[in-house]
Formats: sequence, C-alpha cells, structure tokens
Amino acid sequence: MALARSQLRRTLAQWKQPDLTDKAVSVLSELLANAVVHAHVPPGREIETRFIPMGTGVRIEVHDASDERPVLRAPDESGGFGLQLVDRLSTRWGVSERSGVGKCVWAVVSREGRGARSSSS
Repeated sequence: MALARSQLRRTLAQWKQPDLTDKAVSVLSELLANAVVHAHVPPGREIETRFIPMGTGVRIEVHDASDERPVLRAPDESGGFGLQLVDRLSTRWGVSERSGVGKCVWAVVSREGRGARSSSS
C-alpha cells in the first residue's frame, strides 16, 4: 500500500494538484484496505490501482479479482468506517464492472463539494 500512496502523491504533484494529496491518499488507503481485507482475492491475483485526472480532481480506481461489492453501512464495533470515510472525502464513488474477473471500486476526489454515490463508471 505504501507504494500506491507514494505513486499517488507523485502523480498529484506532477498534475499540479498537491492540495488534494491528504484527501486522495486517505481515500486510496481505505479502498486498498477494503480490497485486501474484504475482497478475498484468490492467490496469484493482483490488486491494481489507477489514477485518472478529472478536471479539478482525480479519479482513484482499485481493481481486484473479487465480484463481492462493497456496501456502505453504519459503522459499529465490527467496522464499517472505511467506506464512510470514502463517502465523506470523495465527491462521488461507486463500483464498476471490468473486463475479465472482478470489479473496479472508484472514487473521485476534487476541490468541489461532495456528491452522490453512483454504481457505475
């Protein structure tokens, strides 16, 4: 996860959007943690990250080989805080199909206010 966070920091600096770094790195960390803990990715499958510039922000994608979709839920003693944080820090987030096995969980972090969750690209 440290490598992905470092790559995101460098990418945002190159795109001259360093003011998004704290929020974007927090969102990336939560999406990666969810993929590692909850996606139950089969051995030999990788988790992939992608960063896409989007106007005044960045789309952060985490691809994994699991079809299990994340669910935003009320936090309790067993967890549920990660997607709540993603929901608060991102403009919007969702889950998209991808070619091959698995899914893409994505979030847009921008200077704009928070928006609605979407279930596709």
